[in-house]
Amino acid sequence: MVTPVLQAKGLTKRYGRVVAIDGSDLELHAGEILAVIGDNGAGKSSLIKALSGALVPDQGEIYLDGERVHFRNPMDARAAGIETVYQTLAVAPGLDIADNLFLGREKRRPGLLGSVFRMLDHKHMRTEAARHMSELGVGTLQNIGQAVESLSGGQRQAVAVARSAAFGSKVIILDEPTAALGVKEGNRVLQLIRDVRDRGLPVILISHNMPHVFEVADRIHIQRLGRRIAVISPKTHTMSDAVAIMTGAAPAPAQPAE
Repeated sequence: MVTPVLQAKGLTKRYGRVVAIDGSDLELHAGEILAVIGDNGAGKSSLIKALSGALVPDQGEIYLDGERVHFRNPMDARAAGIETVYQTLAVAPGLDIADNLFLGREKRRPGLLGSVFRMLDHKHMRTEAARHMSELGVGTLQNIGQAVESLSGGQRQAVAVARSAAFGSKVIILDEPTAALGVKEGNRVLQLIRDVRDRGLPVILISHNMPHVFEVADRIHIQRLGRRIAVISPKTHTMSDAVAIMTGAAPAPAQPAE
């Protein structure tokens, strides 16, 4: 058996009598896009927050490359190589593209200017930002010094994805990356997701958009009532099958998809 890059076993999170995650499992393998789907209240967001350090589960274990890890906060997960792009994007609209890519990871100028006077190396950050955007095939930006507030929704999403790909060394988690985007921009973001996967980073994709899920996912993790009830493949199941399993109208398959 190949060791998953990221694995969750029996994760549980309760808020009083409310059970957000009920013994949920998850496996993410190298070089794949794993979609996580489920109805509202299925525990998708809580599961992802546990994997990204934003939530500490009451029970269960998380493994990264086979080693058990404990994430007390998102910084722990980021330090371990897990980058998350939430639906809100968490970009700073008033800053330019380069400053957003290096937000919280700013590079200082070499020598005394950086160590003593703490001056930032804007030239280096802009060069690196342009390289990262180019590697992901984002060619629609006129100037890497543009303020993010001047970008379209798809371009802002591209900046957030590029930031995660630039610093994520193990796993990229994307929460509803195509929500509120038009067809053209949504397709561009889907291609970005494929590009990230093709660069060797496995991706967890949370989405309600079934056509997008079936277009890019290698496997589909179905969450219901706080736990994983099935893992299916787009090669063997249809969108109707996925919805039926997700809502309980159809039984879950006996064996998870490989």
